[in-house]
Amino acid sequence: MPHDIFILTEAELRKSVRLDMNAVRVVEQAFAALGTGKVIMPPILSMAIPEAHGEVDVKTAYIPGFEGFAIKVSPGFFDNPKLGLPSLNGLMILFSAKTGLVEALLLDNGYLTDVRTAAAGAVAAKHLAPREVGTAGVMGTGVQARLQIEAAHLVRPFRRVLVWGRDTSKAEACARDIAERLGIEARAEADPARLVAESQLVVTTTPAEEPVLKAEWLHPGLHITAMGSDQEKKNEVAPGALIKADLYVADRVSQCERLGELRAAIAAGLWKGGTPPELGEIVNGRPGRTSEEQITICDLTGTGAQDTAIATFALGEAKKAGAGKVIQS
Repeated sequence: MPHDIFILTEAELRKSVRLDMNAVRVVEQAFAALGTGKVIMPPILSMAIPEAHGEVDVKTAYIPGFEGFAIKVSPGFFDNPKLGLPSLNGLMILFSAKTGLVEALLLDNGYLTDVRTAAAGAVAAKHLAPREVGTAGVMGTGVQARLQIEAAHLVRPFRRVLVWGRDTSKAEACARDIAERLGIEARAEADPARLVAESQLVVTTTPAEEPVLKAEWLHPGLHITAMGSDQEKKNEVAPGALIKADLYVADRVSQCERLGELRAAIAAGLWKGGTPPELGEIVNGRPGRTSEEQITICDLTGTGAQDTAIATFALGEAKKAGAGKVIQS
């Protein structure tokens, strides 16, 4: 018996889903579900293709109560810009949780991943950053640098942004884009230590394999969201910072032990703190930041639960808008 399958393009998804509080709430709900321990989320399937300087990640999760579950395929081929092609692309496939039938193909080219990743940063800031943030800093100059700041501004409306990057011209361009987008002061900062010193909220968004944020730069009243370390070789935050912080929170402990900043702290023999709390537990009421003077760090490696949540949301919004093409299988 044939059934309908919705096909949605990146352009249609961009019109249906935006980085706003609705997206943040959807991702927050995904973390809340993770915090119950009832989500079925297998380890990330990751495959390197060294001959092409490429990698492919596959993520998925089943969230009880959701009508569907998503499988996301996310290739990154980092020589593509030399060919005039984007380095990141991909798609999400949404299946019925009742029948296993394909419900939708979301040909988003990584757009939904960008939105859900930035929204996760907003969830981290909402639950762990100081109540008052005057200055936010971002280390990195790419798409996520811009989106992470935009998302954090939704929950902590700061007045100033500092941007650091290895390429000064890219940092200046990023700052200009942020200032134009948010209508606030934003400028490039050449000294990463000064950026941290002047900020109450710092987001790291780099592919660094050597730390770009040092432990000695941490200061009372600082929150750090580290979201660039999602592969075994990556490391943005000095391992000693996790020990110096009053509270370290993982998005998923098992992933952070293998891919995140926690991996580097364990490898350095520094982590003696046992099993850290997960962001979903904090969302569900476990104590997070308990004073404005605390130093907090949140380690985001990206979860399949976020993908299922944003894909389900995107399909619903697109159907409301009458977007997409329907084919019969």
